[in-house]
Amino acid sequence: MTTAFVNNIAKITLSTPYAVGDVNVYLIKGDVLSLVDAGPLTDTAWEQLKSALGSLGYSIDDIEQIILTHHHPDHAGLLERFPDSVKIIGHSYNRYWIDRDEYFHRFYDRFFHQLGKESGLPDVYLAAVPKFKSPLKYMGNRALDIVIKEGDALPGLPGWRIIETLGHAQSHLSFYRESDGVMIAGDHILAHISPNPIIEPPFEGGDKRTKPLLQYNESLRKLMDIPISYAYTGHGEEVDHVHALIPKRLTKQAERAEGVLGMIRGKQQTVFDICRLLFPTVYKKELGLTLSETIGQLDYLESLGSIRKEKQGDTLYYHA
Repeated sequence: MTTAFVNNIAKITLSTPYAVGDVNVYLIKGDVLSLVDAGPLTDTAWEQLKSALGSLGYSIDDIEQIILTHHHPDHAGLLERFPDSVKIIGHSYNRYWIDRDEYFHRFYDRFFHQLGKESGLPDVYLAAVPKFKSPLKYMGNRALDIVIKEGDALPGLPGWRIIETLGHAQSHLSFYRESDGVMIAGDHILAHISPNPIIEPPFEGGDKRTKPLLQYNESLRKLMDIPISYAYTGHGEEVDHVHALIPKRLTKQAERAEGVLGMIRGKQQTVFDICRLLFPTVYKKELGLTLSETIGQLDYLESLGSIRKEKQGDTLYYHA
């Protein structure tokens, strides 16, 4: 599905092979013709993108740069199909994922094997850790040409600025046009669901993992100080009430954490114990995502002082 240009932005919706459903990418007319995100590496998405560009009067060869909101395959998978002349722009962390090398795979596997042991995964589940990377079959390989960060101007798009919105991904950026308050928010703001803050390896240094749910909540609060009129999202509909939506998201998060606290009171629980309680029907199929969500809730409760953890051998145990 394609929409016409509205104030130099056109929304293009592409199919994905993931449960999240369709993904939105955006064509922006500025000093250079820019595509924000690219869709997954599938023939279907590629043909849809070419068709959508044609309906807008353009072709693949007209794209001069691709700007990434983040590195997930449904947003960055098609990068490798674009001509070498197209500049790829994004957060520095993207480079580990979009141009994967031996270091990426070695560090990734070691990090998640250790996380699995700390989470109390039985050996049969630890053996499945490399499968956490299975979504990357829809991710091509392409170098990152230009690194951008918060506060920078968006190359080729005067009047746009970059806001770091970490949480859902360690590379996540949102793009804000000050003249009319429009934001391209990627997966940071979605109309009907909260994105899963996903645990990712600290490729850029150190062995200490980030706490993505705490990051995500802080990134939400940051937007309250920005006069956003309208948010284009990575999935689903646009949001024209961002400042009303954010408190609802934070309240719902607090309620979910209270439920997790109830699972811990009076007990000694591992991450895996709690994950099975939270996601009894899907944890086996989506172990990586459900562990991320579970650990996020525990990080949140620990930040409030509601729970504590102790290590016994290789495994962390949580107490209320």
